[in-house]
Amino acid sequence: MAEKPKNVIVPKNVTDSLRQIFYPGSKQDIVSLDMVQEIRIVDNKISFTLVFQRSDDPNQVKVVKECEEKLVSELGDIDIKGNISVKSMHQMERPVLPGVKNIIAVASGKGGVGKSTIALNLAIALSKTGAKVGLIDADIYGPSIPMMVGAKDVHPYSEKVDGREMLVPIERYGLKILSIGFFIKEEDALVWRGPMASNALKQLITESHWGELDYLLIDLPPGTSDIHLTLVQTVPVTAAIVVTTPQAVALSDVIRGTNMFKNKSVDVPVLGMVENMAWFTPKELPDNKYYIFGKDGGKKLAEKMNLPLLGQIPIVQSICESGDNGVPVAVDENSIIGKEFMALAKATIKGIQQRNESRKPTHKVDIKHKK
Repeated sequence: MAEKPKNVIVPKNVTDSLRQIFYPGSKQDIVSLDMVQEIRIVDNKISFTLVFQRSDDPNQVKVVKECEEKLVSELGDIDIKGNISVKSMHQMERPVLPGVKNIIAVASGKGGVGKSTIALNLAIALSKTGAKVGLIDADIYGPSIPMMVGAKDVHPYSEKVDGREMLVPIERYGLKILSIGFFIKEEDALVWRGPMASNALKQLITESHWGELDYLLIDLPPGTSDIHLTLVQTVPVTAAIVVTTPQAVALSDVIRGTNMFKNKSVDVPVLGMVENMAWFTPKELPDNKYYIFGKDGGKKLAEKMNLPLLGQIPIVQSICESGDNGVPVAVDENSIIGKEFMALAKATIKGIQQRNESRKPTHKVDIKHKK
């Protein structure tokens, strides 16, 4: 991205100011009600959309005026007059990422199971089948994808696409990639909280030039959080893949994480599970398997939950080395671990095909506003 001027106004400044405005007759502010959308800032010009439940809402003029006055008083010399658009929820329902055929969430019940490693190498393996693939690193608690692809110091830029300023994903190993880690200092990653992180994820999804993709993988934070809810409210997620390890302590968390997607209000199909660190294979003894974290824990849980086991990925020294060197293991599809990820990619493609043939497309989760 282009260098920001000093004292630059960012979307968080706008939302922080607008949190002081409450919808008439409600105890909730307009940001919490998700009425403030499509924030755009160019120099001192601020524009955004106010989304009302009804197109004939009698409070539209009043709320717009309050927003203009509050932003001027809070942010100083800004261009805001006439830049606030008003739409109804019905008008906002338009295709998101129309060029993306399948959106796959990669999740885990807890941290430390190698979820980002699985997401990245699965994405690369999918691209090796000839598919067009994108990857969003939405793990705000530890965005690791930039380092894993050797792009730790890369800063994506923006360009005008159809009159809109859009972020341009970087390209590595046949993938289009964006990460929250590209836009924050490494030491700041852990201090991100709800609305700030959610707005960042929305920007990575909806204000980036992804173009035509067969698969867009979203590497989610561990557990369940605002990021997960923001994702399913922003785009129709085709399916989720859950990553676990054989250990019992990881398996109990997987159940909770899986049930979040299966919840009736979310209703995102779980494509299956991936058991990472399934066994240890020494480089010198490629045919040997040592089950240092227990045997088939993920496989048994998948059977218990009536879910497919998409793959079992072993521990090999090259995985650790690849994360440090910025060359993912799936780049070499003929290596032991590369073959495992190619098998995982083929299982994923088959699962997506079966899902799309047997189920209707997923819908975004509706946000219900309470007055």
